[in-house]
Amino acid sequence: MKTILYTVFALVAFALNSILCRLALGAEAIDAASFTLIRLISGAVTLVVISLFFSKKESNERRGNWFSAFFLFAYAVCFSFAYINLTTGTGALILFGSVQATMICAALFKGERPKILEWLGLMFALGGLIYLVFPGLSSPPLLSSALMAVAGIAWGF
Repeated sequence: MKTILYTVFALVAFALNSILCRLALGAEAIDAASFTLIRLISGAVTLVVISLFFSKKESNERRGNWFSAFFLFAYAVCFSFAYINLTTGTGALILFGSVQATMICAALFKGERPKILEWLGLMFALGGLIYLVFPGLSSPPLLSSALMAVAGIAWGF
């Protein structure tokens, strides 16, 4: 039950992230570069405070992971610039589908074998992406869609 509650909380938080970004960028209240800079700086400050509060006193070792930092930066930049021309729902669908596909592909590459629910999740995510760009429907802008897919891939890594 705990896992379900944490999962629901995370999904709601991720959805609110998309909504807040789209509201800020859609209303042209802020430009994408400034929005990204504020997000990254506030996140860094929050992480420093958390690490200082929860770090063990005897450990003075403070190393970062530049690989992860690069992917966080790539996610944030692509996410913000993609939402200039995408609707909230479309952006979230592309983002979450790309994240899920990336994580499952990485797991397959490492030799893991997905369970049936993971395969079903991947099929639904990819099916949603295919339906989104299906001929006859209004397709989202290609550049913004590609940026959101790159944001999802970066998040997945």
